[in-house]
Amino acid sequence: MNNNNDSSAIAFKELRQLGRLAFQGLGLSQKAAEQVSQVLVLADLFGLTTHGLSRIESYGERLESGGISASAEPVIETVAPAIARVDGRNAVGPLVGMAALDAGIEKAKQFGISLVLARGSNHFGPVSPYSYIAAEQGFASIIGSNATTTIAPSGGSDARLGNSPLGFGVPNPDGNHFMLDMAMSVVARAKIRSALTRQQSIPDNWATDANGKPTTDPRAALEGFLLPIGGHKGYGLALVVDLLAGLLSDAAYLTHVKSWVDAPDEPQNLGHFFILIDTARLGSSAWLKERMTDFAAILHQSPAIDPAVPVIVPGEIELEKMRRYMRDGVPVDPVTQRLLDLYASREA
Repeated sequence: MNNNNDSSAIAFKELRQLGRLAFQGLGLSQKAAEQVSQVLVLADLFGLTTHGLSRIESYGERLESGGISASAEPVIETVAPAIARVDGRNAVGPLVGMAALDAGIEKAKQFGISLVLARGSNHFGPVSPYSYIAAEQGFASIIGSNATTTIAPSGGSDARLGNSPLGFGVPNPDGNHFMLDMAMSVVARAKIRSALTRQQSIPDNWATDANGKPTTDPRAALEGFLLPIGGHKGYGLALVVDLLAGLLSDAAYLTHVKSWVDAPDEPQNLGHFFILIDTARLGSSAWLKERMTDFAAILHQSPAIDPAVPVIVPGEIELEKMRRYMRDGVPVDPVTQRLLDLYASREA
């Protein structure tokens, strides 16, 4: 089965296994590789292909050069009853993310709410896989990470902060979870790189050139800065994420974060934060399902401006894609397929 971009579709279980084998081929233990593959394949299931297994290209380069430690195991430290810190020890990002998520869930089970701060990490994929895993177990979540500097501060003329991805999740016991996953830039740089590869122009509200002027040229945009959502308000939100994920976690922050593009062989010391809420402490699953269903219905009942584009609730597109891809197979582009096969062959 092929789609229009020549991607082939791979059965979900086979893709999970291929991802695991590929990361084992890059030096990770079986358990670590399984967790990394779980996060990245969920991203692909949600249609977030720029943050799914395609990341094996950048992760692989950095694992091969020693910029990411293949053998590192994150260390968890309890600093207060409901607060933990995770030292990622420069492990691959999704492994650090899963360690933080697991620690947060365990503490929230005990205390109703938890905060986990992670440092010594790397790019951990998108937020929504973590939100989904938490929601499936009944936990609401607020999760964020800092990132390589790509955004200029309001009124500034050079990049001083990252796009600070931030996500929220609220479970619905029927599986239709609320999941909002967004960066504080209008788009991720990966979308601009994709436009350059396809030789397409970009909207002028995505990024500026090196002189801070809006541009529709993806090459100029990659040499300039990303624009934050909502102008100065997005700038402020991005700073809040970096304060929690970077500064308070004792990770790098703002310009202290190393660029994985410019210095792939050096640790980034990225930081993340995870806030988990045990919804079982607030009411029964029947109570939560009724309220979440009504919440979505109120929004769905808003008459659409365009009947072909009905009102949706964040998470619906991703979960629908997941159901379809679980049934029909997950699209994987040829470049990613070749890299997965190459690294996986080392385990053969």
